[in-house]
Amino acid sequence: MKNNIAIKYLCLILLMLSCNTKKLNKGSYSGSVNTSGYQDDSLPEPYATKSVKNFSLVQGWKDDRKPVAPAGFSVTRFADKLDHPRWIYVADNGDVFVAESNTVLKGVLKVGAKISRKIKTEHEGTSANKIILLRDEDKNGVYEKQYVFMEGLNQPFGMLIIGNHFYVGNTDGLMKYDYTLGDTSITKAGKQIVSLPAGKYNRHWTRNIITNAAKDKIYIGVGSGTNVAEQGLANEVRRANIIEVNLDGSDEKIYAAGLRNPVGMGWAPGTKTLWAAVNERDELGDELVPDYLTGVKENGFYGWPYSYYGQHEDPRMKDNMNEALVKSAIVPDVPLGAHTASLGLVFYDKKSFPKKYHNGAFITQHGSWNRSVLSGYKVIFVPFDNGKPSGKPEDFLSGFVSDLSKSEVLGRPVGIAVLEDGSMLVADDASNIIWRVQAD
Repeated sequence: MKNNIAIKYLCLILLMLSCNTKKLNKGSYSGSVNTSGYQDDSLPEPYATKSVKNFSLVQGWKDDRKPVAPAGFSVTRFADKLDHPRWIYVADNGDVFVAESNTVLKGVLKVGAKISRKIKTEHEGTSANKIILLRDEDKNGVYEKQYVFMEGLNQPFGMLIIGNHFYVGNTDGLMKYDYTLGDTSITKAGKQIVSLPAGKYNRHWTRNIITNAAKDKIYIGVGSGTNVAEQGLANEVRRANIIEVNLDGSDEKIYAAGLRNPVGMGWAPGTKTLWAAVNERDELGDELVPDYLTGVKENGFYGWPYSYYGQHEDPRMKDNMNEALVKSAIVPDVPLGAHTASLGLVFYDKKSFPKKYHNGAFITQHGSWNRSVLSGYKVIFVPFDNGKPSGKPEDFLSGFVSDLSKSEVLGRPVGIAVLEDGSMLVADDASNIIWRVQAD
């Protein structure tokens, strides 16, 4: 009986996939960041184009191929042969921590993902659930030692050191461990100081964490459990938010809400403004909804799931619309292109890159699956002046797409961090590589 049910579900998945085969609209994506169509009053109508499934085929970087940086920069492999390196955190002593984690799929869902080419795009299915420590003792840009710092975690993502404690953002909770700077492993049990929503519908499982300048608060990015609350609003409690807590997990408050998947977070240099890179909703067409970079206003509401880009109401929420919240929805600051999966964010606070990059924002775009022609698959740069964006986004690290017409890519950038020497690390989780970008 159970086998018959499984077969029926598999047949249903196959039918759905056959109805959503991609149609390439050649020429609709130039490979550059496109912001011209994403003004507040000029977004396309929902369903102006068909929603498609266009999962890329990740081929990996063979021979001496590598991403392409602007003239005056060089790109090298900092580390490879990792196990889905999703996120990067750099300690004050230069230790590089890498969270090896992934989406977990089981049973029929995993079979369906394989058939759809989704696993070859995202390598979904199993998660290493480890944190790796890479130590460059002579500070020459090449690590000499590698340690398994922690294991047995639950889809770890964000990492943070404050005083004598190491914090980890598991998908189901914020963990706190005793730690001394320079430790090469943590084996003693930690304490879960904040329970976070996970459960059956946990589409956005990553939990990034950062602190403030005073290091007395922790901010947790918690994405929505679904695309647009299709499993009910009860599933979205304490989701699509940035949560603020004390260092012991107490005094929890919603710092900002309506942010579908606020993964990358950072403070603009010289300011007290928190910025976030937000991964917006799918299945409204090729150009909806653009991901964005925004300064996050405390107690602000940014639309999800009722509206997007301010007061543009999502038609899928018409029977559960909250007009009062829609009226309060804040228009984000910088559009980053639809379906680009803009996830990682770091402000460049060093001096080794040319002056134009100083204090600006670098954003990793993990890449689309819901667009007829791929978008994202690059690292972009947004210039800042006096703590505010001063120009349009521009490509910084490209070359991840190998054949646009066939939706073939070499890798997918996600985690990003800056080393003390001013060079930049970019995690390519699909190809198990961390790239190092430095000014020549």
